[in-house]
Amino acid sequence: MASLFHDRWWIVFATICGLVVGAGPINVFTFGVFLKPITEDLGLSRGAFSAALTFHAAIAAIVLPIIGWLVDRWGARRIMLPGLFLYALATASYALIQASPLLLTFLIFAFTGLVGGVQSPIPYAAVIAQRFDRRRGLALGIGTAGVGLGVALMPQLAALLIDTFGWRLAYVGLAVAVLVVAFPPVALFLRDPPGFARVQRLREPADTGAAVPGVAAGEALRSWLFWGLATAFFLDVIAINGTLTHIVPLLTDRGVPRQIATAALSGTGFALIFGRVLSGWCLDRFWGPYVAIVFFVLPMTGIAILISGTGGFAPFLGAIACGLGIGAEIDLMAFFTSRYFGLRDYAKLYGTMFGIFALGVGIGPALSGASFDRFHSYTPAFALFVIMLATGCLVFLRLGSYPFPALGEAVSGAAEKMPA
Repeated sequence: MASLFHDRWWIVFATICGLVVGAGPINVFTFGVFLKPITEDLGLSRGAFSAALTFHAAIAAIVLPIIGWLVDRWGARRIMLPGLFLYALATASYALIQASPLLLTFLIFAFTGLVGGVQSPIPYAAVIAQRFDRRRGLALGIGTAGVGLGVALMPQLAALLIDTFGWRLAYVGLAVAVLVVAFPPVALFLRDPPGFARVQRLREPADTGAAVPGVAAGEALRSWLFWGLATAFFLDVIAINGTLTHIVPLLTDRGVPRQIATAALSGTGFALIFGRVLSGWCLDRFWGPYVAIVFFVLPMTGIAILISGTGGFAPFLGAIACGLGIGAEIDLMAFFTSRYFGLRDYAKLYGTMFGIFALGVGIGPALSGASFDRFHSYTPAFALFVIMLATGCLVFLRLGSYPFPALGEAVSGAAEKMPA
């Protein structure tokens, strides 16, 4: 039994490694580090360059549900191994960004949005959800904390590479990091359940032939519950990503050196790690909507601190509060999908919700960039972000009990013995 347990947690380890260099840390959280060097070098406005990220997010929003369908149909491993090479190539292609024609820049961002779904939490979360039941929240929290580690490390790596080699070669360095950090553990440890088929089956009671319980994708997509959750997380990512992707230029505009401003962004990564593991631990013990509300109020507070313009340590505290909030969002979304809709079409539903979520990834930075270009201040956009987070809290208050709670002690004990 010890070896089986050990094998399951190696999947969590592979998830951590993969998401360290995932689409979030590479495409979104290094964006603020590259923003000023690229716009100053090419003569672009912040709003125009941020719009490219919005276009990237729109492409990703379309592709991510397809990734979910492919994972349900073929399994995560068969999608991810070739996908990692394509994603590394896409990351290196950022080195070709030009001001003219601007269309080339948009096409590059579209390419990364097209292939980035393999490095989203979707395939990783699908495998973890299949392997864990009672400790699903904790396993998802620890695994997806890899995003937080990436947020902590990738901006620092990007800043170091920019200072040493320039921003173009810095993107090539990030592409190498994708292959070195993600590919070996994914190839070695990430395994779909034995006998994975189109209709997934529980490992226990496998002999009964009982199909995995859950709501069919079509039925779920017709429910207010799915769209309520999708809306809440959509507003959440607009607000938090719109704030954090501009935290480096915001602080440097206030006279903070770039390395220190980048350290503040990295600090949000460590807060993200803590928030993700803490939220996962809480989800296994407390009613999820209450947990979600707490982790939405934290970034509301952080954004309010940034709006206040208070100096000293206050902006860093605001960034950390946002990091705690963003640390919980993906974990919450993955967990709620499994508990409210089951595992029958888990990757499809999570992929669709994550696609909507990904669209918000690009909208937030564009709103912040437009606010700065129009008002020479981030305050109007940040005030709107606080309202969005408050709206998400209202959605969570309407959620009911889980239709698919953790299995009873006897059955979940068998589920814990699922082979890896």
